[in-house]
Amino acid sequence: MRRADRLFQIIQILRRSTRPVTAAAIAKELEVSKRTVYRDIGDLIGQRVPISGEAGFGYLLDPAYDMPPLMLTPDEIEAVVLGAQWVASHGDALIANAALDVIAKIEAAVPENLRPFIAEPSVGVKPGLRPPAEIIDVANIREAIRQRRKLALTYQAEKGEITNRIVWPVILGYAESHQLLVAWCELRQDFRHFRCDRITAAKLCDEAIGLRAGELRRKWQQWRAEQFKLFQGPGR
Repeated sequence: MRRADRLFQIIQILRRSTRPVTAAAIAKELEVSKRTVYRDIGDLIGQRVPISGEAGFGYLLDPAYDMPPLMLTPDEIEAVVLGAQWVASHGDALIANAALDVIAKIEAAVPENLRPFIAEPSVGVKPGLRPPAEIIDVANIREAIRQRRKLALTYQAEKGEITNRIVWPVILGYAESHQLLVAWCELRQDFRHFRCDRITAAKLCDEAIGLRAGELRRKWQQWRAEQFKLFQGPGR
């Protein structure tokens, strides 16, 4: 790896972490020695990159530090293109078009020598069937998640039972064969998964979920971890 690329990658490693990153961790990811990392960190600080910390403790990058947003490596470009291709083939129309727009914007912004990694990437998405069309507009679900507002759902279970529920939406997941809403269900007083192709109505409520930003997702992540432990069972 060229030194310039290594310096840039060190900034990227620090940029994606909110906690101090040790020289050992950086050295392991870049496959260099800790001495090289210490020297590179010193050079970056000498170039007025706002890095704080010290050897043995770790390093932090000032969150206010700004870099050109599209200084991408070939691997990063192909990773973005791969993800965007998958979303374009599995998401609803709005998200699918947004994914194609992302690819077009990156192609317009990167230097000419990097455009072949977009036009002819070394990775790709396997062609497959699109998920079944949803009855409702899932854009409303995404809006409810962003605004932290409740949703009024009409849901048809696999066996045909229809229920009306008020839910607190957490995240909209995308699988190979369907889309899935994860939400806290007031009816069941627990987290539940709702297949979007079985949601027959979804109305954005005026009432907010009443939790601080990120709190509902943390509760769901804790619930998910507990469910995973139960699934694993003792001694497995």
